[in-house]
Amino acid sequence: MHAIAVVGTKKSGKTTTIENLTRELVKRGYKVAAIKHINEDFTVDTAGKDTWRYSQAGAKTIVAKGPNQIVTIEKTTQNTPLTALLKKCTGNHIVFIEGLKKIVAQNKKIPKIAVVKSKTEAENALKTYKPIIAFSGPYNTTTSYPQVPYANALTNPQKLTNIIQKTTLKK
Repeated sequence: MHAIAVVGTKKSGKTTTIENLTRELVKRGYKVAAIKHINEDFTVDTAGKDTWRYSQAGAKTIVAKGPNQIVTIEKTTQNTPLTALLKKCTGNHIVFIEGLKKIVAQNKKIPKIAVVKSKTEAENALKTYKPIIAFSGPYNTTTSYPQVPYANALTNPQKLTNIIQKTTLKK
């Protein structure tokens, strides 16, 4: 299993990049997972529903099975290590990570795709994240930073997927 972090500022296109790359990789036969860090207090549970009631009663893990999905709700600390999150994605070829900026910035083993809207954002990404395997997003970095491939996943996800296959995936 390979992990790639998709990094960038708010509203840069990170989620759309992951969405488009996922669609393209699935077409090519890969199994894809995604990890999304959400800063605010978040739950998929609905107040008053059975699973919510189990949680309120103190259940640490709740598994809900529907016709086409299984959802696992785990009560945990905020300091869940990245390795534990990645372990939940076992069985996939690739895992995209969105968020967890500090952890991702410190981990040089995880390749990054930087989604940028300006030259300043590209400069900041190069200072903060290593290794960057590609730039993507509205700002074309080809002239400013020719050493890092540029492919806009918003308009041409095939090109960025080719870069991922070449640099990260070995099917």
